Amino acid sequence: MAKKNYVLDTNVILHDYKCINNFQDNNVYIPITVLEEVDKFKKGYEQINFNARAFTRTLNEIIGGAEADSSAKENGVKIEENGVLINADGGKVFILTSGQHHSKVSEVFKEDLNDHRILSAALTLSEHSDLPTILVTKDFNLRIKALSLGLKAEDYTTDKVDVEDISTSDFSEVEVDDPAVVDSLYSAGNEGLPVSELSLPSAPIPNQTFILKSPQSSVLVRTSSTGESVRRIEKRTFMGITPRNAEQTMAFDLLADQSISLIGMTGTAGTGKTLLALAAALAQEEDYQQILLARPIVSLANKDLGFLPGDYKQKIMPYMQPLFDNLNVIKAQFGENSSQVRKLEDMLSSEKLVIEALAYIRGRSLSNVICIIDEAQNLTPQEIKTVITRAGDNTRMIFTGDVHQIDSPYLDSRSNGLAYMIERMRGEDFFGHVNLVQGERSHLSDMAAKKL
Repeated sequence: MAKKNYVLDTNVILHDYKCINNFQDNNVYIPITVLEEVDKFKKGYEQINFNARAFTRTLNEIIGGAEADSSAKENGVKIEENGVLINADGGKVFILTSGQHHSKVSEVFKEDLNDHRILSAALTLSEHSDLPTILVTKDFNLRIKALSLGLKAEDYTTDKVDVEDISTSDFSEVEVDDPAVVDSLYSAGNEGLPVSELSLPSAPIPNQTFILKSPQSSVLVRTSSTGESVRRIEKRTFMGITPRNAEQTMAFDLLADQSISLIGMTGTAGTGKTLLALAAALAQEEDYQQILLARPIVSLANKDLGFLPGDYKQKIMPYMQPLFDNLNVIKAQFGENSSQVRKLEDMLSSEKLVIEALAYIRGRSLSNVICIIDEAQNLTPQEIKTVITRAGDNTRMIFTGDVHQIDSPYLDSRSNGLAYMIERMRGEDFFGHVNLVQGERSHLSDMAAKKL
């Protein structure tokens, strides 16, 4: 494959601070404008601020040894990590300081924006290099601008996954010709049957849920953590919440199994992802020290609500209200003055049940906790990793979200952290995933999700 020049936009670096290690033997160019933008993000406690600081340190390690070399600017610096050469075939990193005001860009785009300076630098490089030059940016609008000027532009695809697999692989129907197979699973009970006795069309993965159908009957099943046996899934009720469809029944089965420490629940709005996770967690509260519900603070369409008065809890309340709404649904299953409702209120006041912003989880060590992360599709792969690595002994992580409903401008259905986690963890004995399909919030909600 021919060598290329890749020019990185700021959002790529803030998305993945190790991105410069992922371009193989190609040259990586970082416009000086990008460095200035990254520098502005170094202060703060969000993942984006951490990535800015981490990238600065990484870049310093790469070019630090070349500071005294006057030819480094023109010849570039080879990329190493922990003393190991990453791009052994000749790829280097360059700081691009020239060409920030290309005449063609200035003529078409009148405003002197940082995006236009990055575009100018990439266009100038493409005209003065014998190698193909490609601008890499997660900003769709900037890619269109580049293409309109005849400059090749691409999205950063290193951590993109196949969304079709995520949406269908863990909820499917498997047909068998022999009705006795389904009957045998009903009679086998919790022990289940070896996969080898079922004559399935393909080998299932560990903890996979699906419907096994014969011409006369069907049964909901789940494979074991080894993937070697299959057992029937029984319908159960948690905190007054009873599954209304097959996928919800499968979800409750995964949530009830405490040997599964990491769960991904995907589905469109109204399918019951957060409600099911919360109900199952509350039903198991005696086995854990705390139940933690968290979600990233991302407003609808990424629009800020502006200044909010009050203390920390009052400020985040508008963002956390959807979690309280699900808690109120569970309370509604019991009488207003019932012992169950009083227990839930006591759990809130004693912080046995905590609802907070996800930003405050960094640096914590979560032991003996059920942690439910809502709207996880708005997290980057790096943010998902940061959250999961907080897990200590006897901690379960449950991530819920809709990979097609993303409020972050630089994430999509294939690059968000939830999709990335499900793809990378599939097949592990401690991981389970179920995709909820049928909306149960209301007929109106279900039709809106399908038709609008």
